[in-house]
Amino acid sequence: MPVVLQRLLRSGVIHVLFAFLAMGSWAIFANRAHLMPAPLYAGLVQGTISACLTLFLKSVIDWLSSRFSGSTRFWAPPLIACLGSASILVAIHAASGTPEILRTIALPLLVSTTYAAIYNYSISARRGFDT
Repeated sequence: MPVVLQRLLRSGVIHVLFAFLAMGSWAIFANRAHLMPAPLYAGLVQGTISACLTLFLKSVIDWLSSRFSGSTRFWAPPLIACLGSASILVAIHAASGTPEILRTIALPLLVSTTYAAIYNYSISARRGFDT
């Protein structure tokens, strides 16, 4: 793989931009049945939330994982991150008037929770059950 491509794939800016574009586009699609500009607002809101969550999710999982021990370390951090993300998504979309809140947040919440679970498992498995 070319060095330039490797650098791009490791870039936080690229990850944030991708989250904004991918999840913002999803929100526009999820709200497509509503009159404009509602789908565009939903896309802008979701894109912004996804970009911010992408910035902070890894740090939150790192912090939460260090707070639990034993088998709780494997399931509690992703669950807490999921509940926190869901709360933020619902609250902000409700405040901004997104017509299809559940459809809008379904995919971004699934993606972020899956990432949180996989990342948490990878760091927790290295530490083991007892520490």
